[in-house]
Amino acid sequence: MRRLSWLVVGVALGFVGAHFVNQTPSGRRFFDQVNRGAREFSDALAEGYREADEEFTDALNDVERRLAKLEAKN
Repeated sequence: MRRLSWLVVGVALGFVGAHFVNQTPSGRRFFDQVNRGAREFSDALAEGYREADEEFTDALNDVERRLAKLEAKN
């Protein structure tokens, strides 16, 4: 329980500190860079997921097509 309270205090102090840093022009630039980086990472992750899903779907469709050909022969 004590560790949880320290975690909550740390998070609250982090938010307060970020609020004060964000009030300066250099702080805003810093947070803009962090947000831009997070957005780029998120977009890259989503694109990678879409590509992997597409490859998996193509492979699954190929397997289904080959199984259908085998069943048609028998």
